[in-house]
Amino acid sequence: MVFISPKDESSLTLLPRTFHKPMGFDVKDNRMVMACEDEVILFDNVPELAVHYPNKPGTYDALFIPRATFYSGRVDMHDIKFGGNDIFAVNTSFSCLCKITGHYNFIPVWQPDFIDVLASEDRCHLNGLVLESDRPKYVTALGATNTPQGWRKNITSGGILVDIVDNVTILEGLPMPHSPQFYKDELYLLLSASGQLIKVDVAKKSYEVIKELEGFCRGMDIIGDYAFIGLSKLRQNSSTFAQLDFADKAVTAGIKVIHLPTKAFVGEIIFKTSIDEIYEIKVMSGIRRPNILNTINPIHKYSLSTPSATFWANPQAEN
Repeated sequence: MVFISPKDESSLTLLPRTFHKPMGFDVKDNRMVMACEDEVILFDNVPELAVHYPNKPGTYDALFIPRATFYSGRVDMHDIKFGGNDIFAVNTSFSCLCKITGHYNFIPVWQPDFIDVLASEDRCHLNGLVLESDRPKYVTALGATNTPQGWRKNITSGGILVDIVDNVTILEGLPMPHSPQFYKDELYLLLSASGQLIKVDVAKKSYEVIKELEGFCRGMDIIGDYAFIGLSKLRQNSSTFAQLDFADKAVTAGIKVIHLPTKAFVGEIIFKTSIDEIYEIKVMSGIRRPNILNTINPIHKYSLSTPSATFWANPQAEN
């Protein structure tokens, strides 16, 4: 995970933090949830601890501390969302939408009607999720297939968008759909294999291309009238990606910013080194310089907070 913050009026600063295969994450109020390789981690933002962070005191205005780890097992979670008091996650391996509660590895709550049995076989590569009124509403998948890895046979043109409330397929034949989002009560999503941002007409089961991004787009957040969209570098050893129309242009990763009312590009960030692929993007309003602690570095164990006070314990006290 990488936090991007303003260093001053003309430059940015990046704070990278290592996790075991981080994928989808969500931020709501002062909480964050992240899907990793075989676990889901829940964080709390404690600004008081941020101010006195031992490594850089007086630098950060937010600090996300790990609070709980749910051991999901290796089920290849993709999108994950807070929904009221629930945590909903796309369980790609088992081709279902599930809840994370801590009572089981996961609790299935919905599966496509073409999936006849839940098995760890990634039958349709379910990936994207968007909520409406705190409940799951639409999901995306890379294929409407019911065989192990069956979606790979038509990976660039077999994608679907499904309304899981009405259990209706809204769109099909899509080029690798990802990252559904609402903007002014209308549904937008990314078509990764064609490099397009689209707006969906749910009633007519059609869509309009809003912007050609000329790259492998995945990961989107919409704040106000602005869409922040992730672009990934294509995997050079992939024969599938080498056939995409924009293959010769997708040589760097970055973030494009689009003003949706005018459909104009208004900014971009380009990562020339270190970052090749982006899965998810979130813009955190009201926070200028955030930090986050993983569970790999033991420093998180010395952050202590109660309802009335916060402390940084002294590691030397153990010796």
